[in-house]
Amino acid sequence: MPATRKRKSSSKKSTNTSPTKETDMFKGSVNKKKKAAAAGKEPSSSGLMFSELADADDPTVMGMEGISQLGEKLDMDVTEDVRILVLLWKLGSEDRPGEISQTEWIEGCANLNLDSWAKFKNIVPTLDTGFMDNIEFKDFFKFCFQFNRQGTHRTLDKDLVIALLKLTLKERVANSRLESFCQFLESTESYARVTLDQWVSFLDFSLECEDLSNYDESTSAWPVLIDEYVEYMEKQQHLKSNK
Repeated sequence: MPATRKRKSSSKKSTNTSPTKETDMFKGSVNKKKKAAAAGKEPSSSGLMFSELADADDPTVMGMEGISQLGEKLDMDVTEDVRILVLLWKLGSEDRPGEISQTEWIEGCANLNLDSWAKFKNIVPTLDTGFMDNIEFKDFFKFCFQFNRQGTHRTLDKDLVIALLKLTLKERVANSRLESFCQFLESTESYARVTLDQWVSFLDFSLECEDLSNYDESTSAWPVLIDEYVEYMEKQQHLKSNK
């Protein structure tokens, strides 16, 4: 076989299979971008949003100041709008009370498909607690307690508990039950601080025992707090009947 024909065949094969210099450069650029993103050199959209609200002293954390700014961006008053707590719960804040970490934020945004402030604003109407079933709400209710703890404290101050109960339960528990329980807490000196078990027990009790006349303390398995609340209500009822 002539050598010239061999060279022609080899040249043709090379033309069909070898990438051009431009293609090599393009692929190299894409690979560099992928590696940079994987290494964290190129922040994601959610990462950039987080950096707007992160603590100045620790850019991997968004504390209460940043959360307040988040509320402003979404037209929510963080002191009065329970939806900001629902949002933090959905985003997966759980590492430490009163903050959300960068990792939690980015993972939460990915799970909720949130990559812009416009998308954040679009989900605000869906954060109403009325959309939760009782199981979901109980999980959220526990989160509210844990998120509002101070440092390593395992209990919440009574005044904070009263404020949180009114914020979280105003559309979940009968108003008369909610108000009377808050009044009970205000009137007693026995519960300056409230535990998680006591916090959750009030919700369970309110859902399971709507009529206090059916409550039997002798067979009750509720915490003492609930027994004392029922006794308080019986005394209040007795005082009213004697007027």
